[in-house]
Formats: sequence, structure tokens, C-alpha cells
Amino acid sequence: MIKVSETAKKKVVELMTDDGYNATTDYVRVGVKSGGCSGLSYDLKFDKEQQEGDKVFEDNDIKIIVDKKSFLYLIGTTLEYSGGLNGTGFVFNNPNANRTCGCGESFSL
Repeated sequence: MIKVSETAKKKVVELMTDDGYNATTDYVRVGVKSGGCSGLSYDLKFDKEQQEGDKVFEDNDIKIIVDKKSFLYLIGTTLEYSGGLNGTGFVFNNPNANRTCGCGESFSL
């Protein structure tokens, strides 16, 4: 399960609308890929369709899809949005990560 904070929800809805997506019917695709200064990095984009093997979640009225490979890395993660002085953007609070980089965009297990 992936959770979505209230601030992340507002930003997701805003960005989806700006990009021509509908937050009530389309998805936020969250994944993990190799790279980043800690070994793995997060990938977030919008999608209109599920793929075979995707896991589907809904939290705080946001539909999330995760590919099977990324799912194990993301169990229990909360998607947040930070607009503070340290930078703006989405933040992944991942309880599975043993180490994260300073920018919060990559992690290792």
C-alpha cells in the first residue's frame, strides 16, 4: 500500500489537470529504477492505463499504480509534497530505505 498525504494530493490534482489528465480516472505511476547517488531512484509520472502485473491502490482519492518489480521496494511508502526552503517537490517517505541521499530522490536497501 502506498499512501498519499493531503499536500501531495493537492499538488497531484493540480499537475494532472495542467498536463491534461483527470485525477478521478487517471493514475499516478510510481516506480523504482536503478540510478541516483544512493543506488535506486524513484520514478513518478501520470498514466491513463494499467499494464499487466501492475498493483493498483487508491488513497486520499488518488489512484496509484506500481509495477510488480517496484512494489517490493515501495510497500508502506507515503508520498508527500514539500514546498519549503530546502526545495520543492515530491518526497517519498519509505520505511524500507536504509539510506537516502540528501535530496531524497534516491535510496538504498
